[in-house]
Amino acid sequence: MALTPRGLTVISLVVGALGNALMWAAGAVFPVYPPPNLVILTVGALLAGLVRRSWAPGVGAFLGLVIMVAFAVVSLVNGAGTGHLTGTAGAVGVVGTVLHLSGSAAAAGSGAVATALERRAGR
Repeated sequence: MALTPRGLTVISLVVGALGNALMWAAGAVFPVYPPPNLVILTVGALLAGLVRRSWAPGVGAFLGLVIMVAFAVVSLVNGAGTGHLTGTAGAVGVVGTVLHLSGSAAAAGSGAVATALERRAGR
């Protein structure tokens, strides 16, 4: 069984959500609980995986992009994002942040490709 771009989108969103869960477990401070990014990425993974429409992986791409932009904004405003990368939540927090961002970035790319391919195929 081959991994499709839609499948890669779902896996990437799950990796991003697991990274956020690691950050939470490591003691990273979030404004509300559960961490919003954890909920956003989990719902995105379910939507991209279960809804059989050509636009569904595009939602995953959009959510991955939103997470990356939010990280950049938070880093610029109060330094919390870059603080997680430099170890304010310990080594586990750094690993969680890297997984969170890489999963979101991969979801943005693979979701866009999956949407384009599925639109072209007429699904």
